[in-house]
Amino acid sequence: MFPHKILIATLAMTMAITIPAAAFAQQPPVSAPPPVKVNVLNVCSPSADEQKELSSVLAKVPDKPAFSKDYEVSRGHSTLDPSTPIPGMEPLPPGAVSAADWVRVRREFPDATLFSNVQYSFSVDATNMVETLALRVRDPKDLMQVSIEDSASAVVSATAMLSTSTPVSRVKLEHFGKASVVLARCGGAEGNPTTDQSAYEPIFHAASSIMERYRDALGARKMVPQELAHLGVKTSTTTTTKAAGSKKNP
Repeated sequence: MFPHKILIATLAMTMAITIPAAAFAQQPPVSAPPPVKVNVLNVCSPSADEQKELSSVLAKVPDKPAFSKDYEVSRGHSTLDPSTPIPGMEPLPPGAVSAADWVRVRREFPDATLFSNVQYSFSVDATNMVETLALRVRDPKDLMQVSIEDSASAVVSATAMLSTSTPVSRVKLEHFGKASVVLARCGGAEGNPTTDQSAYEPIFHAASSIMERYRDALGARKMVPQELAHLGVKTSTTTTTKAAGSKKNP
């Protein structure tokens, strides 16, 4: 081979090696994954400022609500898919089935009020009955929604639960763009003493009073058993309810 042809062949091989390397060097560096921000809610012992906010918001809930003509009542049966993980909930054992029957009613507030609507829901599964009252703010610049929840275990009758004053077990304020404020009844974990929540009883009492008033205002005592009966749920018995607020996980 002639010397100039050897030189040309050598240059071609060198370019074949260096060009991909140069192209690889020009690739943008792989960016690190964004940091994950985790908000830990102190639901058993909220701070003094959080207690003040909880009390302030609950005081703004109308004592004697007046509703517009618009409303919605629905009922249904929902089954939890064991293969679908739910954040904060332990997975079901293989082959287990979890299902619940529920009733929901929504009413609208007049335009001049702080809240736009209220939604009450009652659900019952094999072991628990849960009431939830959610009031949505009309202009959610900061506060979006306040929700109040109570529950009972070993209950076989919706009528029995609705005829008693089940203490509220959880109060939650949902904010726009920042962490929620939550107060929940907390029992002592196994081997640990029960959490002293006596300082928060005024908040629990105010929330329980709201649940009582809105249960009446929405006609839940009569409506829920009637709607559950359409789903084949037993709604009348003399069995005494057992409040589960102190045993509910926050």
